[in-house]
Amino acid sequence: MSGVVKIISLGWGVQSWGLAAMSALGVLPKVDAAIHADTTHERSETYDFARKWTPWLEARGVRVVTVRGNRTDVAIEPAIYMPVFTSRINGTVSGNQRRQCTGHWKIRPIRQWLREYRNGGQVEQWLGITLDEVGRAKQADVKYICNTFPFLDMLDRPWRRGDVTRWLLENDLEVPVKSSCVFCPYRDRATWREIKMSGNGDWERAVGVDEAIRHKRPGYTCYVSSQRKPLTECDFTSPEDHGQVAMWEAEECSGNCFL
Repeated sequence: MSGVVKIISLGWGVQSWGLAAMSALGVLPKVDAAIHADTTHERSETYDFARKWTPWLEARGVRVVTVRGNRTDVAIEPAIYMPVFTSRINGTVSGNQRRQCTGHWKIRPIRQWLREYRNGGQVEQWLGITLDEVGRAKQADVKYICNTFPFLDMLDRPWRRGDVTRWLLENDLEVPVKSSCVFCPYRDRATWREIKMSGNGDWERAVGVDEAIRHKRPGYTCYVSSQRKPLTECDFTSPEDHGQVAMWEAEECSGNCFL
């Protein structure tokens, strides 16, 4: 392999799925691969969606590659890498742990695959960032990767997330749920309610992780909910704390999750 390698960071959310579908249908140029970094913690709907639409993409010339990082203790990893909500042992609130999950579960395994595939060439990495989250449009921290943002500069105008949704519907393509781990702390109450009522096992998976991380960081008590209670005791029916949601959105925009 020589020259520039074009890839899509495929999280199977609305925007990255939109990029892959546009490449498959010729709206955007062809890519060498759409790479999905599987955290192994995605929502059941995301895995169902990927199983359904991977053959559709590959039949239209978009190679789908799934990569996973080296795993240690799955019960401990979330407490180490996730921005879990914490309280000190004396009960005082202490904020969030630093988020490292995107780097460990997504960026690292993608780059491991690229090191073998690119054969010394440059990489043009497409990220599904839209105008409403333009603050996330940042360059990679390695010289061999050039991050590219097709929704911002390769179409008729800068697109918003809603434009991608409309395009998918107009082309008779499904609109997926937002891609995220089942226990992601950056989640509003409405989504927690949705997961709790899903009946597909995701709620039980989230509860299991929440319980497993409780005392995995010395000096702190850890939770996946901003209410700093066990998930099974949280109230997800009351009105959303919009200040909290704004904080989550700002935090999410600081990283490179692939939606």
